[in-house]
Amino acid sequence: MTSFNATGTLGDAIEAESFRILAERVDLSGWGPLSGAVVARVIHASADLDYATTMVADESAVAAGVAALRSGAPVIADVEMVARGICGPDVRCHLGNGHAGPGLTRSAAGMREAAASHAGGALVVVGCAPTALTEVLRLAAEDGFAPALVVGLPVGFVGAAESKAVLRASGLPALSNVGEKGGSAVAAAAVNAMWRLARA
Repeated sequence: MTSFNATGTLGDAIEAESFRILAERVDLSGWGPLSGAVVARVIHASADLDYATTMVADESAVAAGVAALRSGAPVIADVEMVARGICGPDVRCHLGNGHAGPGLTRSAAGMREAAASHAGGALVVVGCAPTALTEVLRLAAEDGFAPALVVGLPVGFVGAAESKAVLRASGLPALSNVGEKGGSAVAAAAVNAMWRLARA
């Protein structure tokens, strides 16, 4: 049972106990210091130890994300649920601002709108819609969209694993995972981990 610590809050005590349990159950020593911190936060947010082996987080890519946050770059989120889970940096979500049409979902249209407003240097995070990630990749390949880092962690049975595989092959600075798992909580956790690193 977790008890209140006089030097911190109950939430602090719960978090510390959670990371203690995480350290007992999974070995993250093979990760670099930056990528390891991100993977630990993702596992902490999901209680899913599979992320220790399925995350793809290159140390230099994570460093690019940390540097972007440190410099004040905006974070572009695919959906409001992702945006609401991120604490600290300037987060923007263009869902509903773009014009969806045949073959273009609302989240993809929002990414198109975001690219028009933030052509370079933003940290893009996709935690819900594979179509948003696919549109980010198209914008980068065809229209010169140049994010500092793409956090691609959409979830789902349709297009999620495939869009993440294309992201990893794209040459863009990227953080993702292999497979269908992902979601708003883990995407936000990855950005929150980098925000903590940026402030350290």
